[in-house]
Amino acid sequence: MVSIRPQVAMALQNTEHYGLGDPLMLGKIDKLFACGVGEHVNLPQIVVVGDQSSGKSSILEGLVRMAVARDSGLCTRFATQIIFRRSVEERISVSIIADLNATSEHQNRVEAWGKSDIESLDHDTFLAIMREVHDTMGVSQVGDTSGQKQTFSNDVLRLEITGPDQEHLSVIDVPGIFKITTPGLTEKSDIALVKDMVLGYMKNPRSVMLAVVPANVDVATQEILELAKDVDPQGDRTLGVLTKPDLVDGGTEPRIIDLDEGRTRAMKLGWHVVRNPGQQQLSDNSIDRQHLEADFFRSQAPWKAISADKVGIESLRDRLKEVLSSLVRQEFPKVKQEIGKKIASAQKQLTTLGPERSTPSAQAAYVTGLATRYQQLVMLSLQAKFGSDELFDTQPSLRIAPAVTSRSAIFDQEMAQCGHAFSFNSTQAKHLDTGKNDESLQGQAHGFLQGDLDVRREGDIEDLTEILHAQESLAHPNGQDIESWLKNVYETSRGFELGTFDSSILATTMKKQSLKWMSISLGYVSDVIVIVHRFITTALHSICYDDSMKQSLFGMLSDGLLSRYTRAIGHVEFLLVVERNGTPMTTNHYFNDNLEKCRQDRMLSAMQEFSFHDSRHGSVVRLSDAKRTHPMSNTDHIVQDIHDILKSYYKVARKRIVDNVINVKQATDHFLVTGPETPLHLFSPNFVSSLTTEELEHVAGETPRVKRERARLTKEIASLTEGGSILLRG
Repeated sequence: MVSIRPQVAMALQNTEHYGLGDPLMLGKIDKLFACGVGEHVNLPQIVVVGDQSSGKSSILEGLVRMAVARDSGLCTRFATQIIFRRSVEERISVSIIADLNATSEHQNRVEAWGKSDIESLDHDTFLAIMREVHDTMGVSQVGDTSGQKQTFSNDVLRLEITGPDQEHLSVIDVPGIFKITTPGLTEKSDIALVKDMVLGYMKNPRSVMLAVVPANVDVATQEILELAKDVDPQGDRTLGVLTKPDLVDGGTEPRIIDLDEGRTRAMKLGWHVVRNPGQQQLSDNSIDRQHLEADFFRSQAPWKAISADKVGIESLRDRLKEVLSSLVRQEFPKVKQEIGKKIASAQKQLTTLGPERSTPSAQAAYVTGLATRYQQLVMLSLQAKFGSDELFDTQPSLRIAPAVTSRSAIFDQEMAQCGHAFSFNSTQAKHLDTGKNDESLQGQAHGFLQGDLDVRREGDIEDLTEILHAQESLAHPNGQDIESWLKNVYETSRGFELGTFDSSILATTMKKQSLKWMSISLGYVSDVIVIVHRFITTALHSICYDDSMKQSLFGMLSDGLLSRYTRAIGHVEFLLVVERNGTPMTTNHYFNDNLEKCRQDRMLSAMQEFSFHDSRHGSVVRLSDAKRTHPMSNTDHIVQDIHDILKSYYKVARKRIVDNVINVKQATDHFLVTGPETPLHLFSPNFVSSLTTEELEHVAGETPRVKRERARLTKEIASLTEGGSILLRG
């Protein structure tokens, strides 16, 4: 659809006591249009539409009461708004309102043109003005074969006529629609262009369409009436005008009379008949159009039977004033409300652009403000104070504290239930098993043993795929006899020790038993990186509305973020290498407690078959039976001892590595979440202060698009605000 500039504005306040054509009311209409309100709000207007050969130009002449240079072909290439205003001073002025979507260069050029010292609009003066208008708009004229100019324009010519004898009235005349091109003037593409232009005016729900139709053709075939019916199905805002009644074939007059009287193709605003002068009469300056038309409708049958208020250009003028006044009264409250909404919307859009940033200091101030706002979100999120900012309600990704806490808990469970390669033996007697903390049972309770373990819970981020740990499925702990594996390790590694084993065996078995720690830990830290990065991107998108600036800012931050993510991953890898490859050692008493418990459980399990129930003491074992043991080789004793020591130490080491990977002063929390140099704290006022002038310009400098948008919104707000003031004045 071709962009259309509104043409006629309205204003009305406390109009119940105003008469038809009240100067104050219609003066406000002109002022609203002059300040450009119609560019942004649909305003009541009267639009003259019809085919090129329908007689529109003659009607325009009658309304203007002056000749129009129609023979030059200069009046059909753009819309023309004609304003009549009563004033003590006689004055004629012309100006151009630029197409809203035109370039700033074109807008400045056409809006700088204008004439306000015109004494009269005779044929030659009008012809000269129209040539200037065509040149200024860049529209081709008759004889122009360069092909460098457009045939039609969406600019609007504004013609204002004031004087003591003028009556307030505003109408807009648009190019006539056509189906056949004129060599040297129009092309096939112009047919659709003009149709779209005309429809743009007709679709305005607050416009009254003056549909001009020749009376000497079949009304049913007139495209303009079909277009009017499409946009105004009930006929509420269509006023039909029949021209050329003097050319109607004899015998067909009753059909026209039925139409004018509303018996066929009825419209709520009705029909009007106008008799325009013929070509010869137009060239005769001695002929008075008003008298010529009055004589026709007074003497010619059957036209003289039609009511006087439905025939003639002068009664049409009065009818238009009546329709316009009624339209203004009806639409004024809606227009006033719409202006308020448009101002609020434009101000909101302008706010999203931020303050003007044409200097380094302004750019630094703006980006520093964004960084401060961003760090406020970081602080509130880490403190889980989600009720302090409404963004947390609309952006769940900003709730970083519960997301990281939940993922850390899952990591702890994954390590406890799936981190070991072989399941440890449970040596507790059934009737003495009160702890119920066997890892396989815990795994079943949390659903970890329902298939292979996926080490990643968060989806990848495209920019980080190279550093994140790839998704990996790990098998659950081997449920086969762990002592067989330990026996093989011992027998293939033992030296000449007597009744004991070399400490290197514990390091060997520990490294094998903790083989899955690396994958589980890297999957966890990768997920936390995703959670953190998602917070950063969501927060910046929420506080920065300029897409170009967001891209520049992310580009500036990307290297620092990747460095901090990589450092966190590297520290996790370092912790795991030290834990798994180093010499097993601990001073934690929990190791001795675990080992003693394992040995006690073995003893109790061995005596279980000799126990019996005593009513006084419960389960008891005779002292003689307590000495009884099953025969066992030296190797089996050592393997059992390796098993119990490995099991006791593994628990201590697993808890230690989980704490180190998760908790403060170590990997994830320190490097990614709460530490002083986490990715969350990279974008800060300190970061902004370190940027050079060139970097500030790259990040915060306004693009041409933003500058144009700011200028457009500023102009729109000024225009609408002025329009609102006009409506409030008495």
